[in-house]
Amino acid sequence: MRRTASLGGASRAGTQSLLRALDAVRADYALPVPADETRRAIALGWLGLALAAIIAAGVFSVLLVAARTPFLAPLFPVADFFHVALVVHVDLSVLVWFVACAGLVWTLNGAARFAGLGWFALAAAAVGTLLMCAAPFVGRGAPIMANYIPVLDDPVFVAGLVVFGFGFGALTLRALAAPGAVSFALEGADAQRFGLNAAAVSGAVALGAFVWSWLAVPAELGGKTYYELVWWGGGHVLQFTWTLLMLVAWLWLATLCGARVPLGPRVATLVFAIGLASVFATPVIYLAWDVTSSQHRQLLTWLMRFGGGLAILPVAIALVLALARAPRAAGAARPLRAALIASMTLFAVGGGIGFLIQGSDVRIPAHYHGSIVGVTLALMGLAYALAPRLGLGTPSERLATLQPLLYGGGQLLHIVGLVWSGGYGVQRKVAGASQVLRSTQEVIGMGVMGLGGLIAIAGGILFVVVMLKACADRPR
Repeated sequence: MRRTASLGGASRAGTQSLLRALDAVRADYALPVPADETRRAIALGWLGLALAAIIAAGVFSVLLVAARTPFLAPLFPVADFFHVALVVHVDLSVLVWFVACAGLVWTLNGAARFAGLGWFALAAAAVGTLLMCAAPFVGRGAPIMANYIPVLDDPVFVAGLVVFGFGFGALTLRALAAPGAVSFALEGADAQRFGLNAAAVSGAVALGAFVWSWLAVPAELGGKTYYELVWWGGGHVLQFTWTLLMLVAWLWLATLCGARVPLGPRVATLVFAIGLASVFATPVIYLAWDVTSSQHRQLLTWLMRFGGGLAILPVAIALVLALARAPRAAGAARPLRAALIASMTLFAVGGGIGFLIQGSDVRIPAHYHGSIVGVTLALMGLAYALAPRLGLGTPSERLATLQPLLYGGGQLLHIVGLVWSGGYGVQRKVAGASQVLRSTQEVIGMGVMGLGGLIAIAGGILFVVVMLKACADRPR
């Protein structure tokens, strides 16, 4: 008995020693906002584009969810309407939103030079977005449901996508030409700057992969096969870009909400470097295997699946420990903590579902909805944190705390419905009668999906309301 008590005491002493050691390596991961007006103005422009993308995506998502919800779907011209809505919704809520958020943080992180290039990038991205939004109403292009970047096969939409791509290219070029300076002292802010610079490098590699695939894929393939091959390589690399931005946002939010992250700046920098190292395997894959080969596709899939996890796991563990020991957040820190917890939860659920995927059912969108929404929630929380620092009003504490819980909870319910239905074989990228819901369980699953989607839409609308109110409350 005494020996058991002795072992228990030693275990507690060892745990306490470990916790004290972890406390000793904590760092401040909040980045300062630059004082010069030009960078702040460009950053506000990117924030405005991000909000516009969320608003427009929300309009299409209302119709999209309705088109897949039992008893509501027959009210719409499903076959064409659903797929057109899906194309625009995905491109706005993933591509435009993420690029605009990258523009926001890269602008704040970078040096003051090459401001003209920054304005050009913002203008091109905005024009490209407008063209993509207008295409469903002025064109007659057929929707092509390619992975990563679905497309409307219409000159207006394709032109918008190309112009937007030039904007993203100019944004990435400026981020690389005027990067955030990393001090040899390597404090928390330096680690964060390294992470943002790494994300810019990853973005540049993704753009290079898009161009390489475009030059290598035979144009005569046409349709979904053509776009699937063109987007596959760059689309996989972009996931590293968004993941690196999410990790930066996680650490930033944790510091601002009072969590003492037991992760030293050198370890954080190493984690970002590991995430970036996986990206450099992309040119090797392109050189060794033809873009149209199955080996090329499989290797890029493995790279994304295993390379990203190496960077996420240590940061996630450190943040869970920090949040578990942090005091209860109060005041302006409450929305940031809520966004951080919701983001980590959704990202973990999405990643876990990835191991359940078999075939081409709705478990696939459940997986990427979790991962994508995890990144989105982190960036929403960062928007709340940056708004007053950029001269806008302070977001409403009550509404901004409720918003990630509503959005994240709705998306979690949405995902549960998709996983449930996917277990019964309900196929992805179909709607209405095309879903062939044969049993009560399938109908219930898709009904849960629809309810969760509608709740998540309400959460997305609330984010817009909170941010627009912060803009209206801007000090005069």
